[in-house]
Amino acid sequence: MFKAGDAKKNMYFKTDAEIELLRQSCLLVCKVLAQVGRTLKPGMTGRQLDTAAEALIRDHGAVPAFKGYRDFPDTLCISINEQVVHGIPSDYEFRDGDVVSVDCGTILNGFVGDAAYTFAIGNVKPATMELLHVTNTSLYKGIEQAVHGKRIGDIGWAIQTYCEKVHPYGVVRDLVGHGVGKDLHEDPEVPNHGKRGSGVFLRDGLVIAIEPMVNLGTKDVRQAADNWTIITRDNKPSAHYEHSVAIRKGKADILSDHKMIEEAIKNNPELMQISIKS
Repeated sequence: MFKAGDAKKNMYFKTDAEIELLRQSCLLVCKVLAQVGRTLKPGMTGRQLDTAAEALIRDHGAVPAFKGYRDFPDTLCISINEQVVHGIPSDYEFRDGDVVSVDCGTILNGFVGDAAYTFAIGNVKPATMELLHVTNTSLYKGIEQAVHGKRIGDIGWAIQTYCEKVHPYGVVRDLVGHGVGKDLHEDPEVPNHGKRGSGVFLRDGLVIAIEPMVNLGTKDVRQAADNWTIITRDNKPSAHYEHSVAIRKGKADILSDHKMIEEAIKNNPELMQISIKS
């Protein structure tokens, strides 16, 4: 994710072969997130997760996409509770009741993978779990609109309508999804709010990261003193889920795979599972 208005002006349409390379990068990201799902527990630290993630990425012949990007210091973005995104891994020990968003990027064979998942540790409050359920479901409602012939605004409209009209949450406006390819952030920007039928025309071969960032309270956010971490203005919890998808005719092709993450969570008694709700 990145700030609205920050995109590079380079919207590229990928060949089938390039999309398969992007899929490999995205699947590696999900292997990393599955490792998080297997090991995350109270008492662990973000720094421990980050060290293990970098080792796994490099063991697969890839490099972390985030580390060094605009001087970001680490492999993972780890954002806890009221932190929305861009959290820097630290020595904070995770606690029962925390929700932890983990965003990861890889570069493999010259192409970027990007995905994110929010984990629930132990006895998370029901209201916060509902936020996670709804945010995760909104991701797939946005993906349903990511097909040839639609427009970017259709994706944001679907996410915003579900999260703000059907449910009482705040969709973050200041940060957006983005195109993905050889660069981590390509055009077009992919907001999580919008108007149906507006924005960039979606064409077969475009690859984008769709990533709703949704707050339990206000949509407004602020930046922490570290100049990276984004925090909800009212300090209420936030959730973040992300898939990289290829625009296709009829149905989007999801290049990342949350199923392996969810399977890891099922086998970790320290974590609560989310479900997709209609």
